[in-house]
Amino acid sequence: MFRKRLKNSNGPPSITTKRKTFNILLLILVFEGLTNAAYAFDTLAKSAIVFDEITGSILFEKEADKPRPPASMSKLMTLLLAFEALDEGRINLATTFRISNKASQKGGSKMFVEENQLVSVEDLIRGITVASGNDACIALAEGLNGTEESFVSRMNLKAKDLGLKNSHFINSTGWPALGHQMSVRDLLKLSIHIRNKYPTHYKYFQELEYTWNGIKQENRNPLLKLNIGVDGLKTGHTEEAGYGLVGSSKLGDRRISFILTGLQTKQERKLESEKIVQWAYRDFVVTNLFSKNHLVSNAPIWMGEKNDVDLITSKEITILIPYGQKNKVRAESRIEIPIQAPVKAGDQVGILKITAPSFIPGGKDRIIEYPLISATDVKQGGLLKKIQEATKASILKVFNFTKLNNLIN
Repeated sequence: MFRKRLKNSNGPPSITTKRKTFNILLLILVFEGLTNAAYAFDTLAKSAIVFDEITGSILFEKEADKPRPPASMSKLMTLLLAFEALDEGRINLATTFRISNKASQKGGSKMFVEENQLVSVEDLIRGITVASGNDACIALAEGLNGTEESFVSRMNLKAKDLGLKNSHFINSTGWPALGHQMSVRDLLKLSIHIRNKYPTHYKYFQELEYTWNGIKQENRNPLLKLNIGVDGLKTGHTEEAGYGLVGSSKLGDRRISFILTGLQTKQERKLESEKIVQWAYRDFVVTNLFSKNHLVSNAPIWMGEKNDVDLITSKEITILIPYGQKNKVRAESRIEIPIQAPVKAGDQVGILKITAPSFIPGGKDRIIEYPLISATDVKQGGLLKKIQEATKASILKVFNFTKLNNLIN
Protein backbone atom coordinates (compact mmCIF):
# COMPACT_ATOMS: atom_id res chain seq x y z
CA MET A 1 0.00 0.00 0.00
CA PHE A 2 1.47 3.33 -1.03
CA ARG A 3 -0.31 5.59 1.49
CA LYS A 4 -1.81 4.95 4.86
CA ARG A 5 -5.58 5.02 4.45
CA LEU A 6 -8.36 5.29 7.01
CA LYS A 7 -10.43 2.17 7.47
CA ASN A 8 -14.21 2.58 7.53
CA SER A 9 -17.33 0.76 6.44
CA ASN A 10 -17.99 3.23 3.65
CA GLY A 11 -14.90 2.32 1.63
CA PRO A 12 -14.79 1.74 -2.13
CA PRO A 13 -16.97 -1.08 -3.49
CA SER A 14 -15.37 -4.51 -3.87
CA ILE A 15 -16.73 -8.05 -4.07
CA THR A 16 -13.85 -9.37 -1.95
CA THR A 17 -12.35 -8.30 1.36
CA LYS A 18 -8.96 -7.64 -0.21
CA ARG A 19 -8.21 -4.41 -1.99
CA LYS A 20 -7.65 -5.00 -5.69
CA THR A 21 -4.54 -3.60 -7.33
CA PHE A 22 -4.75 -2.89 -11.02
CA ASN A 23 -1.82 -2.54 -13.36
CA ILE A 24 -2.70 0.22 -15.79
CA LEU A 25 -0.71 0.30 -18.98
CA LEU A 26 0.26 3.93 -19.21
CA LEU A 27 2.34 4.30 -22.31
CA ILE A 28 4.97 2.74 -24.48
CA LEU A 29 7.96 4.90 -25.19
CA VAL A 30 9.03 4.38 -28.76
CA PHE A 31 12.23 5.94 -29.95
CA GLU A 32 13.79 5.85 -33.37
CA GLY A 33 17.25 4.37 -33.49
CA LEU A 34 19.47 1.60 -34.68
CA THR A 35 18.70 -1.92 -33.52
CA ASN A 36 22.17 -3.36 -33.11
CA ALA A 37 22.91 -4.72 -29.63
CA ALA A 38 25.51 -3.19 -27.33
CA TYR A 39 29.04 -4.44 -27.84
CA ALA A 40 29.67 -7.57 -25.80
CA PHE A 41 32.61 -6.33 -23.74
CA ASP A 42 35.28 -8.42 -22.05
CA THR A 43 38.69 -7.74 -20.55
CA LEU A 44 41.94 -9.56 -19.90
CA ALA A 45 41.83 -8.40 -16.27
CA LYS A 46 41.18 -11.09 -13.66
CA SER A 47 38.69 -8.80 -11.89
CA ALA A 48 37.03 -5.65 -13.19
CA ILE A 49 34.06 -3.37 -12.66
CA VAL A 50 32.70 -0.38 -14.63
CA PHE A 51 30.22 2.09 -13.11
CA ASP A 52 28.22 4.94 -14.68
CA GLU A 53 27.73 7.52 -11.94
CA ILE A 54 25.03 9.73 -13.46
CA THR A 55 22.59 6.81 -13.47
CA GLY A 56 24.16 4.60 -10.78
CA SER A 57 24.47 1.71 -13.23
CA ILE A 58 27.00 -1.11 -13.18
CA LEU A 59 27.89 -1.55 -16.86
CA PHE A 60 30.24 -4.48 -16.48
CA GLU A 61 31.65 -6.67 -13.75
CA LYS A 62 33.96 -9.65 -13.65
CA GLU A 63 34.67 -11.41 -10.35
CA ALA A 64 33.90 -8.06 -8.73
CA ASP A 65 33.53 -9.44 -5.19
CA LYS A 66 36.54 -11.76 -5.18
CA PRO A 67 39.16 -10.59 -2.67
CA ARG A 68 42.53 -10.16 -4.36
CA PRO A 69 45.87 -8.57 -3.45
CA PRO A 70 45.33 -4.86 -4.27
CA ALA A 71 49.00 -3.78 -4.26
CA SER A 72 49.30 0.02 -4.13
CA MET A 73 45.63 0.54 -4.93
CA SER A 74 44.98 -0.01 -1.20
CA LYS A 75 46.91 3.22 -0.56
CA LEU A 76 43.58 4.91 -1.28
CA MET A 77 42.50 3.95 2.25
CA THR A 78 45.71 5.49 3.66
CA LEU A 79 44.94 8.68 1.77
CA LEU A 80 41.31 8.64 2.86
CA LEU A 81 42.31 8.64 6.53
CA ALA A 82 44.70 11.53 5.87
CA PHE A 83 41.95 13.51 4.12
CA GLU A 84 39.62 12.74 7.02
CA ALA A 85 42.17 14.07 9.53
CA LEU A 86 42.55 17.24 7.46
CA ASP A 87 38.80 17.72 7.28
CA GLU A 88 38.43 17.25 11.04
CA GLY A 89 41.17 19.81 11.75
CA ARG A 90 43.48 17.35 13.53
CA ILE A 91 46.20 18.29 11.06
CA ASN A 92 46.65 20.74 8.22
CA LEU A 93 48.58 20.58 4.96
CA ALA A 94 51.56 22.37 6.54
CA THR A 95 51.76 19.98 9.50
CA THR A 96 55.12 18.18 9.44
CA PHE A 97 56.00 14.62 10.45
CA ARG A 98 59.50 13.39 11.22
CA ILE A 99 60.60 10.49 9.05
CA SER A 100 61.46 7.30 10.92
CA ASN A 101 64.09 4.77 10.01
CA LYS A 102 61.32 2.30 9.16
CA ALA A 103 59.75 4.71 6.67
CA SER A 104 63.02 5.78 5.04
CA GLN A 105 64.24 2.19 4.60
CA LYS A 106 61.05 0.78 3.09
CA GLY A 107 61.60 -0.75 -0.33
CA GLY A 108 59.48 -0.72 -3.45
CA SER A 109 58.16 2.51 -4.93
CA LYS A 110 59.49 5.49 -2.99
CA MET A 111 59.11 9.22 -2.55
CA PHE A 112 62.76 9.20 -1.34
CA VAL A 113 62.29 10.84 2.04
CA GLU A 114 65.27 10.58 4.42
CA GLU A 115 65.44 9.59 8.07
CA ASN A 116 64.87 12.51 10.50
CA GLN A 117 63.60 14.83 7.76
CA LEU A 118 60.55 16.91 8.62
CA VAL A 119 58.09 16.52 5.74
CA SER A 120 54.74 18.28 5.38
CA VAL A 121 51.47 16.41 5.10
CA GLU A 122 50.89 17.91 1.65
CA ASP A 123 54.26 16.66 0.41
CA LEU A 124 53.55 13.18 1.77
CA ILE A 125 50.15 13.17 0.04
CA ARG A 126 51.83 14.08 -3.27
CA GLY A 127 54.46 11.45 -2.62
CA ILE A 128 51.65 8.88 -2.55
CA THR A 129 49.29 10.10 -5.27
CA VAL A 130 52.07 10.76 -7.82
CA ALA A 131 55.03 8.58 -6.82
CA SER A 132 53.13 5.85 -4.93
CA GLY A 133 55.71 6.14 -2.16
CA ASN A 134 55.68 3.34 0.39
CA ASP A 135 57.92 5.50 2.57
CA ALA A 136 55.35 8.34 2.43
CA CYS A 137 52.54 5.97 3.49
CA ILE A 138 54.42 4.78 6.55
CA ALA A 139 55.35 8.37 7.46
CA LEU A 140 51.70 9.41 7.29
CA ALA A 141 50.58 6.35 9.25
CA GLU A 142 53.13 6.93 12.02
CA GLY A 143 52.44 10.67 12.10
CA LEU A 144 48.68 10.18 12.47
CA ASN A 145 48.61 7.20 14.83
CA GLY A 146 52.07 6.73 16.32
CA THR A 147 52.70 3.35 14.70
CA GLU A 148 51.79 1.80 11.38
CA GLU A 149 50.11 -1.07 13.22
CA SER A 150 47.75 1.27 15.04
CA PHE A 151 46.98 3.08 11.79
CA VAL A 152 46.15 -0.22 10.06
CA SER A 153 43.56 -0.93 12.78
CA ARG A 154 41.91 2.34 11.82
CA MET A 155 42.02 1.35 8.15
CA ASN A 156 40.08 -1.82 8.93
CA LEU A 157 37.56 0.04 11.08
CA LYS A 158 37.01 2.54 8.29
CA ALA A 159 36.53 -0.28 5.79
CA LYS A 160 33.77 -1.65 8.02
CA ASP A 161 32.16 1.78 8.30
CA LEU A 162 32.11 2.13 4.51
CA GLY A 163 30.62 -1.32 4.01
CA LEU A 164 33.69 -2.76 2.28
CA LYS A 165 32.76 -6.40 2.72
CA ASN A 166 35.74 -8.05 1.04
CA SER A 167 38.63 -5.91 2.26
CA HIS A 168 41.23 -6.41 4.97
CA PHE A 169 44.45 -4.47 5.54
CA ILE A 170 47.74 -5.66 7.01
CA ASN A 171 49.82 -2.56 6.21
CA SER A 172 49.47 1.02 4.95
CA THR A 173 51.32 0.47 1.69
CA GLY A 174 49.82 -2.52 -0.12
CA TRP A 175 53.09 -4.41 0.33
CA PRO A 176 52.46 -8.14 -0.24
CA ALA A 177 51.19 -9.75 2.97
CA LEU A 178 48.99 -12.74 3.67
CA GLY A 179 45.40 -11.52 4.21
CA HIS A 180 45.95 -8.04 2.73
CA GLN A 181 43.16 -7.98 0.15
CA MET A 182 40.36 -6.00 -1.50
CA SER A 183 37.70 -6.66 -4.12
CA VAL A 184 37.28 -4.38 -7.11
CA ARG A 185 33.74 -3.55 -5.91
CA ASP A 186 35.20 -2.34 -2.61
CA LEU A 187 37.81 -0.30 -4.46
CA LEU A 188 34.99 1.26 -6.48
CA LYS A 189 33.10 2.25 -3.33
CA LEU A 190 36.27 3.63 -1.75
CA SER A 191 37.27 5.71 -4.77
CA ILE A 192 33.80 7.21 -5.18
CA HIS A 193 33.68 8.05 -1.48
CA ILE A 194 37.02 9.85 -1.68
CA ARG A 195 36.01 11.96 -4.66
CA ASN A 196 32.56 12.86 -3.35
CA LYS A 197 33.58 13.45 0.27
CA TYR A 198 36.86 15.28 -0.33
CA PRO A 199 36.66 17.07 -3.70
CA THR A 200 39.25 19.69 -2.70
CA HIS A 201 41.85 16.95 -2.14
CA TYR A 202 40.94 15.00 -5.27
CA LYS A 203 43.16 17.39 -7.26
CA TYR A 204 46.28 15.60 -6.02
CA PHE A 205 45.43 12.55 -8.12
CA GLN A 206 45.57 14.68 -11.28
CA GLU A 207 49.12 16.02 -10.86
CA LEU A 208 51.35 14.73 -13.65
CA GLU A 209 54.67 14.90 -11.82
CA TYR A 210 56.28 15.61 -8.46
CA THR A 211 59.82 16.39 -7.37
CA TRP A 212 61.30 15.63 -3.95
CA ASN A 213 64.97 15.71 -2.95
CA GLY A 214 65.81 16.66 -6.53
CA ILE A 215 64.18 13.51 -7.91
CA LYS A 216 61.36 14.12 -10.39
CA GLN A 217 58.82 11.36 -10.76
CA GLU A 218 55.90 11.16 -13.19
CA ASN A 219 52.43 10.09 -12.16
CA ARG A 220 52.13 6.33 -12.60
CA ASN A 221 48.57 6.59 -13.99
CA PRO A 222 49.07 6.09 -17.74
CA LEU A 223 45.63 7.47 -18.67
CA LEU A 224 46.05 11.02 -17.41
CA LYS A 225 47.62 12.20 -20.68
CA LEU A 226 45.30 10.38 -23.09
CA ASN A 227 42.59 13.05 -23.37
CA ILE A 228 39.79 10.66 -22.41
CA GLY A 229 38.68 12.54 -19.31
CA VAL A 230 40.62 10.48 -16.75
CA ASP A 231 41.44 12.55 -13.65
CA GLY A 232 42.43 9.88 -11.07
CA LEU A 233 43.02 7.76 -9.06
CA LYS A 234 45.68 5.06 -8.36
CA THR A 235 47.71 2.32 -9.95
CA GLY A 236 49.08 -0.78 -8.29
CA HIS A 237 51.54 -3.57 -9.02
CA THR A 238 53.20 -6.48 -7.28
CA GLU A 239 54.24 -9.82 -8.69
CA GLU A 240 51.40 -11.46 -6.78
CA ALA A 241 48.71 -8.93 -7.70
CA GLY A 242 49.73 -8.18 -11.27
CA TYR A 243 49.02 -4.73 -12.69
CA GLY A 244 45.89 -2.87 -11.66
CA LEU A 245 44.28 0.55 -11.85
CA VAL A 246 41.52 2.44 -10.07
CA GLY A 247 40.33 5.10 -12.50
CA SER A 248 37.68 7.73 -13.03
CA SER A 249 36.84 9.68 -16.18
CA LYS A 250 34.53 12.63 -16.81
CA LEU A 251 33.40 13.64 -20.30
CA GLY A 252 30.51 16.09 -20.65
CA ASP A 253 27.84 15.28 -18.08
CA ARG A 254 28.91 11.66 -17.65
CA ARG A 255 31.41 10.18 -15.23
CA ILE A 256 32.68 6.62 -15.48
CA SER A 257 34.54 4.88 -12.64
CA PHE A 258 36.38 1.66 -13.31
CA ILE A 259 38.77 -0.80 -11.68
CA LEU A 260 40.90 -3.54 -13.24
CA THR A 261 43.39 -5.87 -11.60
CA GLY A 262 45.47 -8.93 -12.39
CA LEU A 263 46.91 -7.77 -15.72
CA GLN A 264 50.28 -9.01 -16.96
CA THR A 265 52.19 -5.86 -17.98
CA LYS A 266 52.11 -2.07 -17.77
CA GLN A 267 51.22 -1.87 -21.44
CA GLU A 268 48.37 -4.34 -21.03
CA ARG A 269 47.05 -2.28 -18.11
CA LYS A 270 47.13 0.88 -20.20
CA LEU A 271 45.43 -0.69 -23.21
CA GLU A 272 42.74 -2.51 -21.22
CA SER A 273 41.96 0.60 -19.16
CA GLU A 274 41.71 2.79 -22.26
CA LYS A 275 39.48 0.20 -23.91
CA ILE A 276 37.12 0.13 -20.93
CA VAL A 277 36.71 3.91 -20.89
CA GLN A 278 36.08 4.19 -24.61
CA TRP A 279 33.57 1.31 -24.54
CA ALA A 280 31.63 2.78 -21.61
CA TYR A 281 31.16 6.12 -23.39
CA ARG A 282 30.62 4.73 -26.88
CA ASP A 283 28.18 1.90 -26.27
CA PHE A 284 25.74 3.53 -23.83
CA VAL A 285 23.45 6.54 -24.15
CA VAL A 286 22.06 8.66 -21.30
CA THR A 287 18.38 9.25 -22.02
CA ASN A 288 16.00 11.59 -20.20
CA LEU A 289 12.57 9.97 -20.08
CA PHE A 290 10.60 12.35 -17.86
CA SER A 291 11.24 15.74 -16.33
CA LYS A 292 10.45 16.42 -12.69
CA ASN A 293 6.70 17.01 -12.09
CA HIS A 294 5.86 15.52 -15.49
CA LEU A 295 2.13 14.72 -15.75
CA VAL A 296 1.96 10.96 -16.27
CA SER A 297 -1.70 10.07 -15.76
CA ASN A 298 -4.63 10.52 -13.44
CA ALA A 299 -6.56 8.19 -11.16
CA PRO A 300 -10.03 8.17 -9.59
CA ILE A 301 -10.48 9.39 -6.02
CA TRP A 302 -12.96 7.81 -3.61
CA MET A 303 -14.91 10.17 -1.34
CA GLY A 304 -13.00 13.22 -2.58
CA GLU A 305 -14.17 16.71 -3.44
CA LYS A 306 -12.85 15.92 -6.93
CA ASN A 307 -13.36 12.76 -8.95
CA ASP A 308 -9.71 12.20 -9.81
CA VAL A 309 -6.16 13.37 -9.16
CA ASP A 310 -3.22 14.01 -11.47
CA LEU A 311 -0.17 11.78 -11.01
CA ILE A 312 3.27 13.30 -11.61
CA THR A 313 6.90 12.25 -11.34
CA SER A 314 8.71 13.19 -8.13
CA LYS A 315 12.04 13.80 -9.87
CA GLU A 316 13.72 13.83 -13.26
CA ILE A 317 13.99 10.30 -14.61
CA THR A 318 17.16 9.60 -16.58
CA ILE A 319 18.40 6.14 -17.49
CA LEU A 320 21.31 4.63 -19.34
CA ILE A 321 20.50 2.57 -22.43
CA PRO A 322 22.75 0.38 -24.60
CA TYR A 323 23.36 2.09 -27.91
CA GLY A 324 20.70 1.22 -30.49
CA GLN A 325 18.23 -0.15 -27.92
CA LYS A 326 16.05 2.93 -27.27
CA ASN A 327 13.12 1.40 -29.09
CA LYS A 328 12.93 -1.31 -26.42
CA VAL A 329 12.29 1.01 -23.46
CA ARG A 330 8.80 0.83 -21.96
CA ALA A 331 7.03 2.48 -19.07
CA GLU A 332 3.82 1.70 -17.23
CA SER A 333 2.14 2.92 -14.07
CA ARG A 334 0.90 0.82 -11.19
CA ILE A 335 -1.84 2.56 -9.26
CA GLU A 336 -3.99 1.29 -6.42
CA ILE A 337 -7.51 2.16 -7.55
CA PRO A 338 -9.51 3.91 -6.32
CA ILE A 339 -7.43 6.19 -4.09
CA GLN A 340 -9.22 7.28 -0.95
CA ALA A 341 -9.42 10.95 0.01
CA PRO A 342 -7.94 12.95 1.61
CA VAL A 343 -4.75 13.12 -0.43
CA LYS A 344 -1.99 15.70 -0.03
CA ALA A 345 0.20 17.03 -2.82
CA GLY A 346 3.38 14.99 -2.83
CA ASP A 347 1.81 11.81 -1.41
CA GLN A 348 2.98 8.71 -3.22
CA VAL A 349 -0.05 7.15 -4.89
CA GLY A 350 1.54 4.89 -7.48
CA ILE A 351 4.66 3.57 -9.13
CA LEU A 352 6.16 4.27 -12.53
CA LYS A 353 7.77 1.05 -13.77
CA ILE A 354 10.47 1.38 -16.44
CA THR A 355 11.52 -1.71 -18.40
CA ALA A 356 14.85 -1.22 -20.16
CA PRO A 357 17.21 -3.54 -22.05
CA SER A 358 19.95 -5.33 -20.16
CA PHE A 359 23.49 -4.00 -20.37
CA ILE A 360 24.45 -7.52 -21.46
CA PRO A 361 23.24 -8.45 -24.97
CA GLY A 362 20.58 -11.12 -24.59
CA GLY A 363 20.38 -10.56 -20.84
CA LYS A 364 17.26 -10.10 -18.74
CA ASP A 365 15.55 -6.71 -19.01
CA ARG A 366 16.15 -4.26 -16.19
CA ILE A 367 13.17 -3.15 -14.10
CA ILE A 368 13.49 0.30 -12.52
CA GLU A 369 10.73 1.77 -10.37
CA TYR A 370 10.08 5.40 -9.44
CA PRO A 371 7.36 6.92 -7.24
CA LEU A 372 4.32 8.68 -8.73
CA ILE A 373 2.97 11.42 -6.51
CA SER A 374 -0.22 13.45 -6.26
CA ALA A 375 0.02 16.80 -8.03
CA THR A 376 -2.51 18.51 -5.73
CA ASP A 377 -4.39 18.24 -2.47
CA VAL A 378 -7.74 16.49 -2.67
CA LYS A 379 -9.94 16.97 0.40
CA GLN A 380 -12.75 14.71 1.47
CA GLY A 381 -16.08 15.51 -0.16
CA GLY A 382 -19.05 16.93 1.71
CA LEU A 383 -22.37 15.30 2.59
CA LEU A 384 -23.67 15.36 -0.99
CA LYS A 385 -20.53 13.66 -2.24
CA LYS A 386 -20.88 10.93 0.39
CA ILE A 387 -24.48 10.33 -0.66
CA GLN A 388 -23.43 10.10 -4.31
CA GLU A 389 -20.64 7.66 -3.52
CA ALA A 390 -22.93 5.52 -1.34
CA THR A 391 -25.50 5.41 -4.16
CA LYS A 392 -22.79 4.43 -6.62
CA ALA A 393 -21.70 1.65 -4.28
CA SER A 394 -25.27 0.28 -4.11
CA ILE A 395 -25.63 0.32 -7.90
CA LEU A 396 -22.28 -1.33 -8.50
CA LYS A 397 -23.27 -4.33 -6.41
CA VAL A 398 -25.45 -5.58 -9.29
CA PHE A 399 -22.71 -5.26 -11.91
CA ASN A 400 -20.13 -7.89 -12.75
CA PHE A 401 -16.73 -6.96 -11.29
CA THR A 402 -14.98 -7.49 -14.61
CA LYS A 403 -17.14 -4.81 -16.17
CA LEU A 404 -16.16 -2.41 -13.39
CA ASN A 405 -12.53 -3.25 -14.02
CA ASN A 406 -12.93 -2.49 -17.73
CA LEU A 407 -14.65 0.81 -16.99
CA ILE A 408 -11.81 1.90 -14.72
CA ASN A 409 -9.18 0.99 -17.31
